[in-house]
Amino acid sequence: MTDKDAGAESPLIPEPTRADPATVFSALAEILYSGSDASEVYAAICVAATLLVPGCDHASVMLHQRGQHVTVAATDDIAARIDALERRLGQGPCVDAITENIPQIDPDLRTASHWPELARAVVETTPVRAVMGFRLVIDQHKVGALNLFSTTAGAFTTEAAAQAGVLAAFASVTATAVSRDQDIASLRAGLLSNREIGTAVGLLMGLEKMTADEAFDALRRTSQQMNLKVADLARTLLEWHGRAHNP
Repeated sequence: MTDKDAGAESPLIPEPTRADPATVFSALAEILYSGSDASEVYAAICVAATLLVPGCDHASVMLHQRGQHVTVAATDDIAARIDALERRLGQGPCVDAITENIPQIDPDLRTASHWPELARAVVETTPVRAVMGFRLVIDQHKVGALNLFSTTAGAFTTEAAAQAGVLAAFASVTATAVSRDQDIASLRAGLLSNREIGTAVGLLMGLEKMTADEAFDALRRTSQQMNLKVADLARTLLEWHGRAHNP
């Protein structure tokens, strides 16, 4: 995949300036469930970063494959270009995040930077002024990084880093599936029970005029009384409803 290819924008998630985290993660799960391939999932994660992480204007995912760092997705050419600079210079938060155990953050590239050559090149050739890199992990092996870029110096606060860490954890799940040569269908199967629970909650909300919290609590209490897992009870409820409406 070329840097130019990586810069193609994902059409999978709409791009408001900021979004509710629950909505974004639900959209990501739906992308997995709908049968998207790995490249589409990585692209969606990059777009999600700009929606979830305060101050994030551009993002990319870089993986270590066959001895090389490869950009597998990016929101745009700016993110892909910075990845290319890091590979050429052999330094930067994205490259270091793959080998280090802590997030790599430079809130202002215009001041003394951990990566002086990269900082100089980024400031001179792009509008980016702050960078973060979070490693992606498979079975405790570091295999890649989620890379975030801001055009505003100082925008990457503690809150932004915390949000990015959550998203990086989600990205690691995807990287795990791809690294183990599992197809996206296998990953979707792992999400199926959660999807059924959500559908059952929606069904109870409609039938019993409950709120989402009330419906989930009802499922949880009933599952305990019947000594069933919540997912199994949700599946049974959906099957019952299907038979009732399709005798």
